[in-house]
Formats: sequence, C-alpha cells, structure tokens
Amino acid sequence: MERPEARRRVGDIYKGRVNAVLPGMQAAFVDLGLEKTAFLHASDLHPSESELDDMFDEEEAEDGAKDGKQNGGRGRWRRDEPVPKIEEALQKGQEILVQITKEPIGTKGPRVTTQISLPGRYLVLMPGHDHIGVSRKIEDRQERSRLKTLIKDIRPKGSGLIVRTVGSERGKKEFQSDIKYLETLWTKIEKQSQRAKAPAILHREMELTTGLIRDIFTEDVGQLVVDSKEGHKEILDYLKNYVPELSSRVKLYRGEEPIFDHFGIEAELEKAMDRKVWLKRGGYITIDQTEALVAIDVNTGRFTGKKNQEDTILKTNLEAAEEIARQLRLRDLGGIIVLDFIDMESEANKKAVLDTLRNRLKRDRSRTKAFAVSELGLVEMTRQRQRPSLGTYFSQDCPECGGTGKVLSLASATLRIQRMLRRVGLRAKEKLLLLRVHPDLAVHLVEQNADLLEDLERAYRFRIEIRDDPSLRRDEIRLFRGRTFEEITKQFER
Repeated sequence: MERPEARRRVGDIYKGRVNAVLPGMQAAFVDLGLEKTAFLHASDLHPSESELDDMFDEEEAEDGAKDGKQNGGRGRWRRDEPVPKIEEALQKGQEILVQITKEPIGTKGPRVTTQISLPGRYLVLMPGHDHIGVSRKIEDRQERSRLKTLIKDIRPKGSGLIVRTVGSERGKKEFQSDIKYLETLWTKIEKQSQRAKAPAILHREMELTTGLIRDIFTEDVGQLVVDSKEGHKEILDYLKNYVPELSSRVKLYRGEEPIFDHFGIEAELEKAMDRKVWLKRGGYITIDQTEALVAIDVNTGRFTGKKNQEDTILKTNLEAAEEIARQLRLRDLGGIIVLDFIDMESEANKKAVLDTLRNRLKRDRSRTKAFAVSELGLVEMTRQRQRPSLGTYFSQDCPECGGTGKVLSLASATLRIQRMLRRVGLRAKEKLLLLRVHPDLAVHLVEQNADLLEDLERAYRFRIEIRDDPSLRRDEIRLFRGRTFEEITKQFER
C-alpha cells in the first residue's frame, strides 16, 4: 500500500548531518531533514561479509527483525563478529551519505546505513565494495556457480554485485545492461552529493508501481491489471527496455465498477483488519499486535473432527500454519512473532506443523526464520520489518480506549464519580455542581444510582445536576462549579 501523501522511503539516499554520537548505544542520530531523526547503528557503518551475503537474500535490504535485543532490538551485528566503534568513525556535525533501510515505525525514526546499494532488475550494485553474491533463493549449485563466475568477469571496478532471484538463467547481455544503468545512476548521485548541502535527498527509490514491476513482475505472473492509463503507459515503457516479452500480460481495466470491487479486493482488505481469521474446517486464529511482538493463537473453534482428538488438533494446526504464513504476508506483520498452536502429544505431528509453516514461509519475499517448538508449545519466529503493518497503515488508535480495546465500565466510572464528589464535599464549600458525562453514563447514574447521588447531596449539602454530552468519551467525566461554570475536574480527580 502507498499513498501520495505518505510514500515509502526505504531505498532513498540522503546526504545527512550527524546530530549526536552515543558510544553507550554504539549508535548515532542523523538529520535527514525529515520529521524524525534517523538511527544509524555501528554495525551499519561497515557490514560484514556474511551480512553482504544476506543483504539481498529476499530481494530487500537486511532488517532488524532478527536482531538481538541490544539497543532496543535495533542492533544488527552478530556477537561473534567485531563491531566498529561509532565514536571513532563519526563526529557530531559530520556530513555523511546514508540510505534508508527501514521506515519510521511508531515513535522510532527511520533506520539508515552508510552501505549504499542500488537495485536493478537483475542485479544490486554496491559502490565501494568488491563483494560478489547470489541470492540464496537461487538454490541450484550449478546455476549459482555460473552466475558468480559470470558477474566476476563483468563487475565494475570499485563496486560489488549481488544477483537477484530474477537474475536466475539470465545471461551476460542482461547483466551488462543493468550494470550500465546502475553505474550511470551512481555517478549522478555522487555528483549531486558534492553540490548538495546536508540535509538533502539525493535519490528517491522507485514509486510503488514501477518498483513492483522491477521486483516481482516475472514470467511466473500470468496477468497484471491496471486501472490507470498513465500507470499502464508507465509500466509498458519500463518493460520495453527490460523485458518486452512481458508487455502482453499487462491489461488496462476499463470496467465501470471500481477495480477493487470487481476483483473482490475491498472485501479482503476489510477481512485483513479483523482480529479473528476463520479456517476452512471451522477452526480459527486470532492475531494480536503489540509494540514489542505479534501474538497469534490457534483454536479448534467449530471443528470437532471425525477420529480422535490428536487428529483433530493436527488438522487444525496444519491448516493454521498455512493461513498464518499467508496472513503475515497479507498484513505485512514483522518483528518478533509468537505462535501458540494447540498442544500436541506426538513429536512427529509437531514436526509436521513446523515443516508446513516453514514451507509456506518460503513464498515470502521478506526474510523469515521459524524456530523449533518450545517446551511451552510455542513457535517463535521473526519476519523482516521495513515499514508499518497493513493494520497500522489503515487505522489509528481508538480515541475512546487509546488502542487498548478496553474502556472503564459504567460501574467503575460511577465509583470514580462518587470518589470525586466526596473530595469536593470534604475540601470545598460548593452549593451546586454540574456533572457532564456521556449519555450512557448519564442514564446509568440516574436509573441505577439515584439513591447514591441523593445520599451524597444530603451528606455534603450540595446539589448535583447531571448533563449528558455525546461529544465525551463513554468513561470521560467533567465536573464544573454550578455558579461560575469553572471546570474543577483535575482539581478533584485524586
């Protein structure tokens, strides 16, 4: 998902200024001219060889999802490898070239690296490195060997190359065309960097449409449907230069019905917001997203099975494993994910569920890793997170509950009002009080607690007027002096 007013920034290259260097965190904060300051960890100054191998493993940059908990889970280094000291590499006020690897999420600013990488259709160019790599999704050993030998011969001096998954079975001509384009782009960025004054943007990653065409529109895709004439032309122009044979698969949608309605996407988007997802046999999974992790619970629901309990549980868990992998992609959930499958006795069944999950996760373009079933019957896994999830993108915290999903009950709100009125009676000499509350709470006070209010009026010799206000939250309480209409809520809340 992408909107014009909130475009994605992963891949954008900036000339930034170092705002602060924090040796205790082994990190620096870099001003990019954006709303939030960027975070640069020491391990992102000079990625190790093993990290370079992984960097475009899934055709996207390395993520913090599998990070250790150092620095709030943002450090990327492996403990068996030396980390450069941030204070020796950077100084406050220094201007540096950085690339965004993770979008701002929640209160955190974007994450950046000094290792610039420019993705093309088949290759990734890494200026300043001599590294050569092949995506691990290309598993055939002979093909990997062929590709490494091929790109070793055509690698430009002073730059590294990584073959992307779509580069499998490609030849020298396609790679050279990619290299020529990427080298020209890097030269342009370097020249702009010399002229620009930090903070400044030097290069924007492709827009959503073109970026998707470059990254995932391959021979495996049967058809691409677009409802914009401009977008249709933009895609065809791009394909003409790279893969003209795929042009015939791009169709312009001309129907009167909105394209999302025609293909049933709108309904699926609404389902993607639901906490509960039903499985075909009658079981279901619940998905709860917190700031620290995502918790997914599996339940048998209406599915009772036909044989024995273990068989029923196994079938539910297998179906859930497939659906979980799909929901992670659909909702773009990332970071630490804990899966609570229904407890199984058989070790063979546990292995079958884990194997099913891992096989389905292979379809994911984001890097994932699922660990073995723990002693508590939980599966812990990680998924690469570069941007906020679909739910975060489409929604915001409820103004009523602040995102907790809970509000104070009417009974609890009544007790709160009672305590507040007692404080007024003990500390002040008021004759008339105005109590403004939500209509539901007003009805509850009048119908269920009239005696309580009368007792308070007699005990403290004041009169209480209740006024309903639909603009207030259901558990919101506002108290005023009757004569002057001065609000005294905060004064007597505690």
